[in-house]
Amino acid sequence: MLFMILEKQVAASLIEQKKTLAIAESCSGGLLSHRLTNISGSSNFLMATLVTYSYESKTKLLKVPADLLKKHGAVSSKVASLMAQNVRKMFKTDFGIGITGIAGPTGGTKTKPVGLVFIALSTKSTTKGLECYFKGSRLNVKQQTTTKALQLLLNYLK
Repeated sequence: MLFMILEKQVAASLIEQKKTLAIAESCSGGLLSHRLTNISGSSNFLMATLVTYSYESKTKLLKVPADLLKKHGAVSSKVASLMAQNVRKMFKTDFGIGITGIAGPTGGTKTKPVGLVFIALSTKSTTKGLECYFKGSRLNVKQQTTTKALQLLLNYLK
């Protein structure tokens, strides 16, 4: 129930400020969307969510260039930023959030370890990105990722 407090604060701020949000998630697998849609009235601010887990979905749905994915990989600040920017533009919202990372327990490398997550928040005037390192199980990484994304948005709204 502790998690619900953060979602409620975000929802209340978005509704009060009459702002809208679109989300593009990868490693969090829709958990951020799930957390926000647990709030009654979320349709007042949450316009759309996409879970773009594969390179193909990132290129087809979010227009992330294939050469960028090839050069930097899906887990990069550039990809998270483009995910946030492009989902915001696609759905004409005030905010876009992009999340990409390695939730584990496999898939990590020396340069991109398990728990590495990039979160980006896009507005019409700027895009702010975070590079995070989370520890724990796959579910713990996903929960920490979505909590950090909610905190990033809430801090911007304040």
